[in-house]
Amino acid sequence: MRLARVRAIAWKEWREILRDRLFFTMAFVVPLLIMLVLGYGLSLDVENIPFAVVDHDRSEASRAYIQRFSGSRYFDFVGYVERDADLQPLLADSRIRLGLVIPARFERRLRGDRPVEVQALIDGMFPFRAQTTKGYLEAIDAEANRELLGDFLKRRKGLTVSRAARVVAPVRLAQRYLYNQAIESRWSIGSGLMMLVLMVSPPFLTALGVVREKESGSIYNIFASTVTRGEFILGKLLPYVGVSCLNILLLWLIATQLFGAPFKGDPLFFFLASLVYVVCTAGIGLLVSILVTTQVAAVLLTMVVTFIPAMLYSGLLVPVESMSADARMQAYLFPPRYFLEIVWGSFLKGLGWTDLWVPVAVLAGYAALLWSIGLLAFHKRPRR
Repeated sequence: MRLARVRAIAWKEWREILRDRLFFTMAFVVPLLIMLVLGYGLSLDVENIPFAVVDHDRSEASRAYIQRFSGSRYFDFVGYVERDADLQPLLADSRIRLGLVIPARFERRLRGDRPVEVQALIDGMFPFRAQTTKGYLEAIDAEANRELLGDFLKRRKGLTVSRAARVVAPVRLAQRYLYNQAIESRWSIGSGLMMLVLMVSPPFLTALGVVREKESGSIYNIFASTVTRGEFILGKLLPYVGVSCLNILLLWLIATQLFGAPFKGDPLFFFLASLVYVVCTAGIGLLVSILVTTQVAAVLLTMVVTFIPAMLYSGLLVPVESMSADARMQAYLFPPRYFLEIVWGSFLKGLGWTDLWVPVAVLAGYAALLWSIGLLAFHKRPRR
């Protein structure tokens, strides 16, 4: 292998990137747009849930109960409706996501120390949001029951407020959040999107860079030259690795400065691990370029083999541990799952070489395998 030939091919490819405005946009602008659009658009926070109430009692106790929900940041009180049937069209039109029905004699039954049932109608169209809404409801209702029970013990047993509270809840759960103390999904999503962008962008550039020469016919100049296939592939790879290195820095700045994600790890380790990931994903683009002969086909195939695994099987939206057995097996077959472990470990947990060498080694193995297959499958003589 002669380095002069590799430099010549790399310089030629770099000039093509700068000369072609569309390609330049795909190399630098599109990754940033993906990061910004998805970063601001994706959110796992379930807050400001709109709800309406049918209050058949209209008492001080019913209003106090409703205030527990309307005063929470998780719920947004829309207003009262007169009849139970009026909640159905509001739920059907998605104007509300929750309807509460407070029965008549609500306050009277509570004062008589008798149980009373409040009906909650939850929009179940999105199961994750519905389950989260149910959890909020149960937590607020449980707190209301604890206060009512404490008031009962204070009146009937003559206990003090503090003593009644200890009797009602003898076990106190002291909660403390680690790694993402503010419980900001933007911290996780903003940093995790680096995995998605670096999974999509390098394969696109690598695949289109090779297929573009196939379509224009300029690749026959390579076939007729003394350039070896290893020199050609390495020369093609280097400019896109350089572009991706710059994108790593830009994406890191967006995650930390715009989305506010804290970075607690080792910057050098994270950059090197990201570089291994880029080489790995660029290998996917090389394999795509060998399989197809048109840029349209390259775009479509690259999208299928990169975007879908990155979104569905990486753990970005659904934890891998929560997936079915088949889905978990598929998740461990794709590189994004390993790089996301590196990203979140570096950003939120402050981990480094000692803790994350295994996923880095797996990505390095993927890179070696993909580029070896690509080198063996690439031929200087087109097959008829």
